[in-house]
Amino acid sequence: MKNIVLLGSTGSIGKSTLEVVRNNPDQLQVVSLTGGNNWQLLAEQAREFRPRFVAIAAEEHAGDLRLALKDLDVKVGAGSSAVLEAVMQPGADTTVAAIVGSAGLQPVMTAISAGHQICLANKETLVVGGSLVMQAVARSGLKLVPVDSEHSAIFQCLQGAVHTPPRRIIITASGGPFREWPVEKLAAVTVEQALKHPNWNMGGKITIDSATLMNKGLEVIEAHWLFAVDYDRIEVTVHPQSIIHSLVEFSDGSVVAQLGWPDMKLPIQYALSWPERWQPPVAALDLARVGSMTFSAPRFKDFPCLQLAYEAGKAGGIMPCVLNAANEVAVHAFMQKKTGFTGIPEIIAATVGAFSNCPAVSIEQLVAVDIEARQRAREFIGGA
Repeated sequence: MKNIVLLGSTGSIGKSTLEVVRNNPDQLQVVSLTGGNNWQLLAEQAREFRPRFVAIAAEEHAGDLRLALKDLDVKVGAGSSAVLEAVMQPGADTTVAAIVGSAGLQPVMTAISAGHQICLANKETLVVGGSLVMQAVARSGLKLVPVDSEHSAIFQCLQGAVHTPPRRIIITASGGPFREWPVEKLAAVTVEQALKHPNWNMGGKITIDSATLMNKGLEVIEAHWLFAVDYDRIEVTVHPQSIIHSLVEFSDGSVVAQLGWPDMKLPIQYALSWPERWQPPVAALDLARVGSMTFSAPRFKDFPCLQLAYEAGKAGGIMPCVLNAANEVAVHAFMQKKTGFTGIPEIIAATVGAFSNCPAVSIEQLVAVDIEARQRAREFIGGA
């Protein structure tokens, strides 16, 4: 029995994780849940899964949540400190990190210090603090198991390949809803259009990131840290069907791929069951139904967020933190209709260009950089 801390239970990954828990009651139980703003859904989840502790990040909803759960034997906390308290609950041994954005970094570091197995669905944790996180993982002797479908695929392809490191990693991308749009139309993209992902049902921020290809750029940085592979050996290939989730090429030229329907329950369950495999959480893949699969190179020039991510990753130091902070602010501004779709990479590039690089030496330093980068990005938006 694994005793789970679920960080971000009200988001798309969190809800899919609870489906996996629901389907595997003899293997999984929930110790604590955390959510952002949706106290109503968090209360429903608490009633079903009966955790020991529930935390809501938005402190203004603490009273509502406590009132909704007053008849249950569950402790309710609010704010960032309560999220960390959720991680530290007695008996917890596994943390599923599904908080969106850089807010997931500190809870993951706390979970590592608590000796938990980390099931990482929050790519920004490694984008912002990759070197510090991986150093902490190495010191702890723990295994960090990826949940992102692409990184889960790479992780699965590498099982049993301890003595044969990858020569090349190929991360697949759907290309988003605008992969075939001419560049001159991109400036007119609406929020509603950007939120209609062709294959995946995800939260708003990650869906916009998929449309700009920033999501793929963040995944490149995450793969660099997870698998200790140089950026020059990590490639992105557009695969609109999203059936092949990623591929690994070995020294002899053999290429191994992981395939499956685009459903997050499969990589979530694999992260929780590893090194075992449980009963399938999704329908069996039917290649005849798939019919055909196509591949193409990404349009770096037309979707510059991917190139910006490569450059920040290669620069290292604080630059990925700056990139991520600027992206979060720019995406929020786009969703609030304060900037256009093509304004997102412009804001990111301007923000990154305003910083001088230096080594990343502590979480406290990165928190300060994150705050400053967000402020710079907002200034660029205000001056636009």
